[in-house]
Amino acid sequence: MAELLVVRHGQASFGADNYDRLSEVGHEQSRLAGEALREAGWVPDRLVTGTLERQKETLRSMGFDAEPEQHPGFNEYDFHDLLHVRFAGQVPEAVKGERKTHFRTLRETILDWQKGGCAGAKESWSEFEARVAAALAFATDTSARRVLVISSGGVIGQLVAQALAAPKPMMMELNLQVKNSSMTRFVFSGPRFFLNEFNATPHLAPKDRAGLLTYS
Repeated sequence: MAELLVVRHGQASFGADNYDRLSEVGHEQSRLAGEALREAGWVPDRLVTGTLERQKETLRSMGFDAEPEQHPGFNEYDFHDLLHVRFAGQVPEAVKGERKTHFRTLRETILDWQKGGCAGAKESWSEFEARVAAALAFATDTSARRVLVISSGGVIGQLVAQALAAPKPMMMELNLQVKNSSMTRFVFSGPRFFLNEFNATPHLAPKDRAGLLTYS
């Protein structure tokens, strides 16, 4: 069977005006992830990213130089838009800047979105599900044996939940666990698609790299 390795982008710029860029830590996480794959002899023969800058920067820092394909289905859901709708344009400052409050609100908002809440958002939950499924079909409709995808936490959570036929809320529980630059591996053959490994960070395992482990 062929392999689909989905890597979450490196740490982005939390709290900055432009979140969609990697931090210095994010670039280092990505570099180490690429280095670990090459040391293991795992070299992709197809590269795919979403269209977000933090995803494209991650791939570049990983050191794989071939021109990637892009599919917007691998982009993260627009949490800022969902918050704007939920709070009628008045998002509390604590949600923007305090990590604990931010992630608690993230979980509550996505669970509500899954149930049909956040009416008026740019994207409904069913539309998110559909585009992630389309992105998966795009990435696995190939003769390539090793496909590397750079995506985001919500999409990875949804792919894992889909592979396990898990209830909708499980996507959010998985999403919150996904570490920056982590590797989630699937195997596939035609329509058959299975989870093989979730959220692995062997490149961050050494003690002297403990400070590089991040979630946002």
